[in-house]
Amino acid sequence: MSAFASLVEGLADLLGPLFHDSATAAAIVLFTAFVRLLVHPLSRASARGQRARAALQPRIAELRKKHGKNPEKLQKAVLELHAAEKVSPLSGCLPSLFQLPAFFLLYHLFSNSRIGDEANSLLAHKLFAAPLGDRWADALGDGGVFGAQGLVYVGLFVIVTVVATFNYRRTKRMMAAGAARTAAGTAGTAGGFQDGQQQVPGLGAITKVMPLMSFFTLLTVAFVPLAAALYVVTSTTWSAVERAALYRDMPGTVPAAAVLG
Repeated sequence: MSAFASLVEGLADLLGPLFHDSATAAAIVLFTAFVRLLVHPLSRASARGQRARAALQPRIAELRKKHGKNPEKLQKAVLELHAAEKVSPLSGCLPSLFQLPAFFLLYHLFSNSRIGDEANSLLAHKLFAAPLGDRWADALGDGGVFGAQGLVYVGLFVIVTVVATFNYRRTKRMMAAGAARTAAGTAGTAGGFQDGQQQVPGLGAITKVMPLMSFFTLLTVAFVPLAAALYVVTSTTWSAVERAALYRDMPGTVPAAAVLG
């Protein structure tokens, strides 16, 4: 933790001439961008996996015709097909999982009053008027929603809402296109089971609420220290732009971790 604190302070010192009192906040944004650059190869691999799954759709349609009356056999056959082609339905979760350590490092760094034997001076560093170690509840208690600190959170909430709305509309379009393709592929079969429901048990239920999950980021921003919230907002925005670029030519294909950031 001490080494990580030194890294953040070093980045803040470098950015101080440009960002002054908000240099530590800028260092967190820069750190987040660096983490996302490291994870980007996994994101690209995830996109390739989505293309591979899309290429399997004709063969999955044949399995639906063959096993359409037997859900268990259909599910087993689809899973065996993915295993044979070395395609994982959940490979898209890897980029999000690899970011968790960085998030928890920031969370703990700005949640502890002491680092080793010394007071944690980073807690007093600010993003404009809001201390990076505080939470939204602290801002509400010091000036309210539209106080100097509260306005910082209002700005973050606006950014998250815009990004979440963008993700919501894009995911809905992709799922609608995927549903249309599934309907075409299941024409003439009994039951018409969706691909996603057969690939992983329970995945069909998850995809029904997937478009709304981006808005859960608002809760994270509201309840974690501001430094961790800044990481989440930066990473979520990066993810939205990255996925729009990587999946732009794959209509109807919803990433397995489309809202995890």
